[in-house]
Amino acid sequence: MSVGIQSSAPKMRTVGTQLSMGTLRASMRSKGTQAIVPCVSVYTETTSSSPEFTPMSSTPIRPQDFRPRKRPRLELEEEEGDTSTELQAEPQDSTYIPGDSVLTDESAMSSEPVSTYKDDKYIVFESCLRELFQSCPVCKRQCDVQRRKMGTYVSFTQLCPHCNYSRQWQSQPVVGSTPVGNLHLSAATYFTGSSFIQLEKICKAMNLQIFQYDTFRRHARSFLEPAIIHKWKTDQQHLFQKLQHGGKIGVSGDMRADSPGHSAKYGSYTLMHLDSNRIIDLQLVQSNEVGGSYHMEKEGLKRCLDLLDSNGLVMDYIVTDRHPQIQKYLRERSITHFYDVWHFEKGLSKKLEKVAQNKDCGVLKKWLRSIKSHVYWSATSSTSGPEKVAKWMSIVNHIQNVHLHENPLFPKCQHPDRVSRDPSKWFQPGSMALYKVEKILVNKRVVKDVEKLSHHYQTSSLEAFHSLILRFTPKNVVFPFMGMLCRLYLAAMHYNENADRKQATTSAGQPVFKVVFPKSRKGEVTARPVKTDPTYKYVEELMRLVFEEVFEDPTPFVEVLKLIPIPKDLASEHERPSKEEVVARHLSRFAQGTVGTVHTRDPDQETAGVSGVQRTTGLPP
Repeated sequence: MSVGIQSSAPKMRTVGTQLSMGTLRASMRSKGTQAIVPCVSVYTETTSSSPEFTPMSSTPIRPQDFRPRKRPRLELEEEEGDTSTELQAEPQDSTYIPGDSVLTDESAMSSEPVSTYKDDKYIVFESCLRELFQSCPVCKRQCDVQRRKMGTYVSFTQLCPHCNYSRQWQSQPVVGSTPVGNLHLSAATYFTGSSFIQLEKICKAMNLQIFQYDTFRRHARSFLEPAIIHKWKTDQQHLFQKLQHGGKIGVSGDMRADSPGHSAKYGSYTLMHLDSNRIIDLQLVQSNEVGGSYHMEKEGLKRCLDLLDSNGLVMDYIVTDRHPQIQKYLRERSITHFYDVWHFEKGLSKKLEKVAQNKDCGVLKKWLRSIKSHVYWSATSSTSGPEKVAKWMSIVNHIQNVHLHENPLFPKCQHPDRVSRDPSKWFQPGSMALYKVEKILVNKRVVKDVEKLSHHYQTSSLEAFHSLILRFTPKNVVFPFMGMLCRLYLAAMHYNENADRKQATTSAGQPVFKVVFPKSRKGEVTARPVKTDPTYKYVEELMRLVFEEVFEDPTPFVEVLKLIPIPKDLASEHERPSKEEVVARHLSRFAQGTVGTVHTRDPDQETAGVSGVQRTTGLPP
């Protein structure tokens, strides 16, 4: 008797994993696998996307030699060219969920080969997978099924003890001894700046199989971090080549510490090209390299400037904050140095707000916002240092309702002449409020700093990049040196790709804004433009680099990574005793023994009729 056997079970359910993609693909040809079973001639039909069957005979049995048994109506309709993309469950089936029974359109199910890391992935339940291997497709009897798993990888070996039919199926490709899905998950986690610890918690919560943290770190050291270093160095050289043809460059620089104060372990100094709004260099400094956290900013800037010099880039000017070491270092290197207006205004405003709290300086509260605006106007509307100083000094006369000034560079206020009807809003000559405000606004150091305020660009974009870094290196997470450096490079790649995002618009073409209440404005509402969604092309490029180049031959990429000097850990500076000695010295406060007792009252026990309870403490009686 000749019988036609289908590779997919004829039993129909609404579970998505019951039928393979190949079973529902009408455009794909089925290939026959021959088998000889005692007393039975069998024709086994499989699809190209199904697991390969182990051939049992070399004698072909043609399908036209026998009439195959009747197949389910669904497969018949698909074979006849029905392009329906939805399976209708029976009305009495309580498991039917319309949103879960939609299949991919046939036109999108291309048979062209796809790279392993670009292939679509799905969450599949083990019980649904086992249903595909429980019965033998040849003799329809129960089979022995063995499972093997490795992180996100799982394979099933099916063996029929009756007809010796066998096959092996695996959930993902394996290159060498590495399942591609495991490496892909590690790469996606690392390249997007995510935390593997958090991902592991999510997977454990839903019982989704995942590999250990040690495997993630092995992937990072062997493939991911070398790929990040290679891409950053390549992109940086391309950017340097473009800047070399543009003449002198203007940059801004600032340091970000991994923790507040002077207890930081890492300090990352960033150099941004102001005209293109691109990060051109980023240096990571560890505190024990320079003798303390206070010296990290100078060392980071020095490394950045040395790199620019080695690549033939000539600096026109640099905009930074007013760090004393930076001022002296740039002065020694004869580099034009400007101060960022925001940093200057922030320090000045703190002093003014403190003075405004005094009872006799209440009028200053009305002028705080105007003085802040005057700082920016004096810097941005001037082209020379003396002009900035002249405009800044005019604020002392202006707050007294005097609008003519002695300095010829700025002899008169530019606002229209107005007669004030409220003299209480002006500072009175000789008053204590005017004395304290004038002492802050026109002291020698402030006037000297105003002369060097930047009238070109500011470091606001650099501060935005520092906020972006928090997504890749949170300050409450400890990273090794190389891990910290690679995550900083990822943040720089993300910023450079999305630096010039445009403002989002509605369907009618109107710009989109959102209303926010910034903490710095103390309850004052403001409108903020909404940008278009960011792109992540750098992640796609890193994926391609890992799977098509680094994974094939990681040696040259790892060699480049090893050239980066890694400083010794902070703990290496101290003598490390044995673990047994440290444990022996450790004395818990809960193991000190009973020294005395203190009678306390417990409300819960008093309710139960107990007047008090004795509590053991380490205090003397």
